Amino acid sequence: MSATMDGRAEDDGRVYQSSGDQHINEHHYYGAERSGMGGPDSVRLPAIGRAPTVLRDRAEVLERLQASVGRERGGEVYVLHGMGGCGKTAVAYALFQFATEESGRIGLWVNAADRASLRAGMLAVAADRGAGDGELLAARNGLRPAADLVWNCLDRSSEPWLLVLDNADDPEIFRDGGWLRSSSRGTTVVTTRRAATRWWPGAELQHIGVLPRDDAAQVLCDLAPRSGTMEQAAAVADRLGWLPLALTLAGGFLSHQVLDPWTMDAYGRHLDAGERVELIDQGADVLSDADPRHLVGRTWQLSLDAFEARGLPEAASLLRLLARFAPEPLPLSVLNRPEISDILPRARCETALRALLDHSLTELVDVGVRCAQSHGVLLDSVAASTPRDRLPGLDATAAQLLDAAVPAHPDAGRYDSQLRLLVPHTLALLGHVTQSSLVPVLTVAKRLSIALHRTGDYISAWETAHTATNLAEQSLGAEHRLVLATRSRVGRALFRLGRYTEAELLLRNVRAAQERIFGSADADTLDTGHGLQLVLANLGRREEALTLLRSVVAGRQAVLGAAHPLTLRSRASLLTMLSAEELTANSDTLLSLPSDCDLHLGPEHTVTLGARHNYAWALYVLGQFAAADEAVQLVCHAYKDRFGPDYPIALAAQQLFARTQVALGYTESGVDLMIDVVARRERSLGFDHPFTIASRELLGRFRARR
Repeated sequence: MSATMDGRAEDDGRVYQSSGDQHINEHHYYGAERSGMGGPDSVRLPAIGRAPTVLRDRAEVLERLQASVGRERGGEVYVLHGMGGCGKTAVAYALFQFATEESGRIGLWVNAADRASLRAGMLAVAADRGAGDGELLAARNGLRPAADLVWNCLDRSSEPWLLVLDNADDPEIFRDGGWLRSSSRGTTVVTTRRAATRWWPGAELQHIGVLPRDDAAQVLCDLAPRSGTMEQAAAVADRLGWLPLALTLAGGFLSHQVLDPWTMDAYGRHLDAGERVELIDQGADVLSDADPRHLVGRTWQLSLDAFEARGLPEAASLLRLLARFAPEPLPLSVLNRPEISDILPRARCETALRALLDHSLTELVDVGVRCAQSHGVLLDSVAASTPRDRLPGLDATAAQLLDAAVPAHPDAGRYDSQLRLLVPHTLALLGHVTQSSLVPVLTVAKRLSIALHRTGDYISAWETAHTATNLAEQSLGAEHRLVLATRSRVGRALFRLGRYTEAELLLRNVRAAQERIFGSADADTLDTGHGLQLVLANLGRREEALTLLRSVVAGRQAVLGAAHPLTLRSRASLLTMLSAEELTANSDTLLSLPSDCDLHLGPEHTVTLGARHNYAWALYVLGQFAAADEAVQLVCHAYKDRFGPDYPIALAAQQLFARTQVALGYTESGVDLMIDVVARRERSLGFDHPFTIASRELLGRFRARR
């Protein structure tokens, strides 16, 4: 055919012409219009949503960053890293404002949250810096290296610039084509949660953390000036962990209320009442898009989703496990145990922890013990989003890890800082544990209290037992065996803290309940009785204390046996309670007690050492001063070697040594020993503790004998 081919098409129309047969296949795609050609509306304005009202406590960081955008400066790359919500973008925004308004720089802002946004934003930067349409089209179509085009344009820029790459939490995307470079024409700032230096070669890293307390309180006052005082704001800031995002949301909530405005005190009470993540997020602007990065309930979910996408579900599992603990330093040794295998393979725990560190979801801290620590609001957010069916398994594993970290049979010893570190985690777990793990966690709390008590940390022992019983009895009841046994430890700690009246009342009530429910010969009842007789003896009620102690000895012999350590401990206590006549009458059974302990328990056992100490006191009471002096010197050396000179029973032995020295006529030696005892007791127990007062009075009597 010779017909003219004169068909025409306009816009998206099509004309098909042929001089022969046609076979036409059409494929239609209905998607976002020109999606591959899209880009940001602007790179000259920061895309951050709500701009910070005032930037608090970033002066030092800003001073260094502002110097980098001064005249004749360029080539620097700064990486601002930290956990989500700590204000990295706010710092970058403040620098951007300074650079554009005071330093005469061109400001360029790119959302680097994902590969598509980074690529589109950087090509928009190239267009801003003079790239032609043909160059841009070739870069978009993959016909020329896009990153090279961008950085060539930045290098050729006639004006100095500041480039901010915000939310760069996936640094792998920068390696595709080399999107992150330096240029003598400008300064580059990156904000990210990824802290590992391997992601940012050649860059200067700057950690952005939470605010100091006063600045955190001032943020609340800036945003909600009529809601309360600085002191009240500081109390709320404490509950929010001084996290800028949480502070901003809280201030927004308080400032936007109309019908029934809350005070800061009221807001703090509602935070304590529970569901605090949901309450904090109510401060977001309801008329704006709910950007997950602007909500504490969702911002860290981005990292958890990233773990799943990269085949690292163990990191998410580990973070959910950490969320069962407290936002306090957690010894790494707690996590490095086979018990963790029920939640994630132990071999993957190292990788999971490194991932959390890299994403700024936890940090390493050294408090004398290497620990991991995560922010409280972060942990609350993760806990709130954890599927309920996973909670029993997480709680069971957390309980097993703590159980393994606390000595199975606590013994007297030197102060152990790691034990103190376990207290907030044990109590936090007890506070929200599922019912199936309540008794195991309370068991750990009771044993932890005993361990703390036996290392001389009576305050922590009291805090642990007191808080644990108050938490557990809400579910188990006040007369549950374990609740009563743990409350008995509260009384024992109160005694050591010198609060005798409180200790007596508490121990009497516990013992009465145990006797009524379990019987007078029950092991728990006898244990409380042993603690009560110590209180009564120090209150000067010797006969009552002695009667109770004898009943405890008889009960323990019947229930536990004559050679049991607890039986021998109670028998040894008789040595300190009896008069010279009573000791003489029972000398065959009591004065041989150290030998019995040595035979049944061994010479280094704590009960054996205590029996030798009490034996030395009995010799002193009997007037055998030389023998008592020799015996107590051996005890003093043994105590100091094992426990240190400040340990309570080491000081008690030194005080007895002073008595024997004075009794033998060595008054100056006795005075010197007592001066040291008084000083150490004032330092460790306090000036007004009954033990300190008794030591000071004894020192006065010795001085009077000079």
